[in-house]
Amino acid sequence: MSTGANRPSRGARGSGSGGVATAAAGASLLGSEAGPPPTVLVRIRALLPTLPPSERRVAEAAIADPAGVAAKTISELAADCDTSETTVIRFCRAVGLKGYPELRIGLAAAAGIEDAAAMTHTAGGDIGPGDSLADVVTKLGYADARAVEDTVAQIDLEVLERAVDAVVSAGAVDVYGIGASALIALDLHQKLHRIGHRAFAWPDAEAALTSAALLGRGDVAIGISHTGATPATVTALAEAHDNGARTIAITNFPRSPITDVADLVLTTAVRETTFRSGAMASRIAALTVVDCLFVGVAQRNFSRTTRALERTRSAVQGARGR
Repeated sequence: MSTGANRPSRGARGSGSGGVATAAAGASLLGSEAGPPPTVLVRIRALLPTLPPSERRVAEAAIADPAGVAAKTISELAADCDTSETTVIRFCRAVGLKGYPELRIGLAAAAGIEDAAAMTHTAGGDIGPGDSLADVVTKLGYADARAVEDTVAQIDLEVLERAVDAVVSAGAVDVYGIGASALIALDLHQKLHRIGHRAFAWPDAEAALTSAALLGRGDVAIGISHTGATPATVTALAEAHDNGARTIAITNFPRSPITDVADLVLTTAVRETTFRSGAMASRIAALTVVDCLFVGVAQRNFSRTTRALERTRSAVQGARGR
């Protein structure tokens, strides 16, 4: 993942009622009423790329062996990670916990969940060269299901509600995504367009920047990037933000560069494995967030949505008949 070097030197992330979302992203990591609370490992994985080296060593130890870390005293963990007890406490607070006892409890619970899953699936680990095709299918199915479950568990309903409000009232909605994220952008464009919203997807970097330059107050720009550091997507969203559009980011990492130019941040919760980086589980998790946003928008004006769906369905069926 890219570091702060890729951060745009544009304005702050938002102000006023738009809010931004360091706090919003933090809230999403702490769970919501959307589902069961996310495990502490979901939070740690999301923040891992942005932690300083000393805290990252603690995070990596927790991810590698949550049960083992849960059994250690704070002094033992600090020594194992070649750091101080103060750093361990700072790490706990960075992931939204009050202190080390909460971390131990959270890791013990997370280890229990993962152990139970491992007993019922050939899940958990990466796909290896010795895996059978049946193992591959099982691992992929399990990882995709976990991506959806973890994403739903940590989605911030307040931020989602504000994103729905913004799209419902928008004059135009531009969606930016490059590579695998372009598929998600096109999906959201098609969904919104079909129910009568003026929405466009821009999978090309220069076209995205051109469209962003023409947005203004009352418009919405949505940037989709798993890492949150895709330069073309961050730059286009920054341009839209500078021109007064309301900006929304969909990303797996709540402290990534794209959040600096987003008024609202919606996060996914994905752990990538072999062959999957940026393209598979991340896509499914982001599509889950897109579906939640779309249904929220569609529900606001139910009769208009129903009429639009009927008209578009009728037109397509008529064309097939001809």
